[in-house]
Amino acid sequence: MNRVHTLTFLAVLVSVVTYGIIEWRTENIAPEATKDTIEKPNFIAIELKSKIYASNGSLSHVVNAQKMEHFDSSKVTKFQLPHYTIYPNDHNEGAKLNKQSPWDLSANEAVLYKDNRVVLNDRVRLTAIDTESIIQEIHCQHLELDLKTNIISSEQTVMIQGKDFTMYGSGLSIDLNKKTMTLAEHVHTIYKKI
Repeated sequence: MNRVHTLTFLAVLVSVVTYGIIEWRTENIAPEATKDTIEKPNFIAIELKSKIYASNGSLSHVVNAQKMEHFDSSKVTKFQLPHYTIYPNDHNEGAKLNKQSPWDLSANEAVLYKDNRVVLNDRVRLTAIDTESIIQEIHCQHLELDLKTNIISSEQTVMIQGKDFTMYGSGLSIDLNKKTMTLAEHVHTIYKKI
């Protein structure tokens, strides 16, 4: 019996020592590996204010952000508390460009990709500057904006506020240039009495 207890004790001791060595090595190796994978920004801007113009010289959009970080290697730009003012193009014949009212788009964070696609996350809000617009505000947690086409989309739940209604749904697509909106799934609408 003494021999069985001794062998069991040695097996447990070897297991504990092996486990301790593995944990110690993992703890020492992991931070060095993560240091290499964390990408550092090539430049940072604080209190960013930028105006972007279309090729024809008309104002396309204005960007303000509390902080902006640009990463050359991944070709992305990250924003904290971004605020976009988007100037839609009027595609009607004989109309002057930028005749339509702009829209304000804000969020807690955003990422601009090299294909001019902006992904906004956390407390996203789209607001019409035109007080006569049927849709006044749209709220959600995630939106994508194509800066080339001024098309906004979201597959997640959205709340749309108009003058006399509040609508809930998902699968939103908005073309700011053509003033069209599609909602793939309508959940419900609340109408206000006038």
